[in-house]
Amino acid sequence: MAKNKMKTKKAAAKRFKITGSGRVMHRQTGLRHLLSKKSRRRKRRLGMEAEVKGRRAKKISRMLPYGSR
Repeated sequence: MAKNKMKTKKAAAKRFKITGSGRVMHRQTGLRHLLSKKSRRRKRRLGMEAEVKGRRAKKISRMLPYGSR
């Protein structure tokens, strides 16, 4: 008999992505408004995804069973 599958937490699936190597990535905050005072370099870097580190990453990867490694 097959084991029960874990359901994906949809809220987490919308916010986080797991890379091929198993790292948990998230979008950075601060790019929604008040952009005129931020430098071009800062805005460009905020557009990139950042890695979630430590215990928090482990917790998130459990919410996304397809990415648990």
